[in-house]
Amino acid sequence: MHKSRQILHSGLEQLGLSATEAQLDALLDFVSLIEKWNKAYNLTAIRKHDEMLRLHILDSLAILPYLSGKKILDVGTGAGLPGIPLAIFRPDISFALLDSNSKKTRFVQQAVLELKLKNVEVIHSRVEKLARDAEYDAILSRAFASFDDIMNLTEYLLQPEGVLLAMKAQVSDSELNAIKRPFTIHPITVPGVDAERCVVQIHKK
Repeated sequence: MHKSRQILHSGLEQLGLSATEAQLDALLDFVSLIEKWNKAYNLTAIRKHDEMLRLHILDSLAILPYLSGKKILDVGTGAGLPGIPLAIFRPDISFALLDSNSKKTRFVQQAVLELKLKNVEVIHSRVEKLARDAEYDAILSRAFASFDDIMNLTEYLLQPEGVLLAMKAQVSDSELNAIKRPFTIHPITVPGVDAERCVVQIHKK
């Protein structure tokens, strides 16, 4: 466990983030839960412990500087990513974690209970059936479709000044040219991950 804590501590330092011992404990406990449930529920294709720390935890936390608002929806959260690591670091923000896969939301609910996260709501639903007009300041997505398609699907959930934060590995010019709203690209470097990463911030207005 000492090595795991060191990977997290060093990675967070490179991201310019400081963590309490309690936050590090919560992140490590979360990874242990994923590993435990992964055997039966197939939550993630990543099986190696150190890779989970980098590709799940540090990758999720790399978008912390771009969070805004007090109510955030994580669409297609899967195993609770990036929502749970972000909620551990930002107890002042309310996170709603949504997924249409009941096995995954069951796991996320259990993780929320075991980690005693008071600022997380777990929702089992398809995004287009979530009747919460203009409720959220920001929507997070590990981009599961084209940027414009994601925004068209989710914008009714955003407040007028709201933003979509889409996490992507690589972005093509054709994808960017298809975005019909104001946007900003933020390249991010995930410690220990030798791959391109970025957050595309798309404004509703």
